[in-house]
Amino acid sequence: MKYTQLGRTGLKVSRLVLGTMNFGPQTDEADSHAIMDATLDAGINYFDTANVYGWGENKGRTEEIIGNWFAKGGERRDKVVLATKVYGNMAADGDAWPNHDKLSAVNIRRAVDASLKRLQTDYIDVYQFHHVDRRTPFEEIWQAIDVLVQQGKILYVGSSNFPGYKIAQANEIAARRGGTIGLVSEQCLYNLAERRAEMEVIPAAQEYGLGVIPWSPLHGGLLGGVIKKEVEGGRRASGRAAAALADTAIRAQVQSYEDLLDKHGVEPGEAALAWLLTRPGVTGPIVGPRTAEQLDSALRAVELELSEDLLTGLDEIFPGPGPSPEAFAW
Repeated sequence: MKYTQLGRTGLKVSRLVLGTMNFGPQTDEADSHAIMDATLDAGINYFDTANVYGWGENKGRTEEIIGNWFAKGGERRDKVVLATKVYGNMAADGDAWPNHDKLSAVNIRRAVDASLKRLQTDYIDVYQFHHVDRRTPFEEIWQAIDVLVQQGKILYVGSSNFPGYKIAQANEIAARRGGTIGLVSEQCLYNLAERRAEMEVIPAAQEYGLGVIPWSPLHGGLLGGVIKKEVEGGRRASGRAAAALADTAIRAQVQSYEDLLDKHGVEPGEAALAWLLTRPGVTGPIVGPRTAEQLDSALRAVELELSEDLLTGLDEIFPGPGPSPEAFAW
């Protein structure tokens, strides 16, 4: 496994991040534990989760599965850089009691303690704001975070799904307050098929020293060889990938992508991950394996070297927006 610094921090993290969203809803606890053991054995030390994972009546279940795995011992917790998130309504019926969601100081305090209990740990390495809270000022948010850092409950803070201007706003206010390191990572939707983050989010992250953690690196399976799997009678596209393939232009684009990779003898899913690892500012993409086989495929991407010819071909099929502000200014 290869490692890098998380943004401007001294924290060393793996170039792949284990996403745990499937633990509970799609992968049972025993298999989830086996995947985490295999992940750690492979050298992946960065684990990402969120308080709402488990979904519906089972919100918090994913954190509980991870906590039970930590409780097995074997230095599991000490070896893991643990990231979780706060923002979502934790009520099973979706009807939150006032102040039981978003980023008010009172909810941040409550949510941290609840996550620590489920995770069976006394600290969280990277505590992430899952979404922007337009009604809570960053002065209040940073005050709450400062207290938690002083208590030793969290070490670093990251954002998720933030626009570029909010990254700037958050860190400028942190700098004015003094003593607050501010955001150190941004988790955003970014992949070959969805490159809008290159316009503002990634430049802002680079300017302020945030590590970029792309989620959905295969764009819901669209970049994982979905057409080939359909032809061969394998798992059919669903969700975001199925909706995208209903557009004939997108389907033709994906077919060109798969044809290009077939020409180069590279598996689509591995190429999509390897491409992200070449992108400026990217710390590592989140991979969310449901099985050990999917984990093995992701691990191969770390060692995969994409030729200049292949990179050029990928850019031609999935052109990015271009540099900001030139891409939209003139």
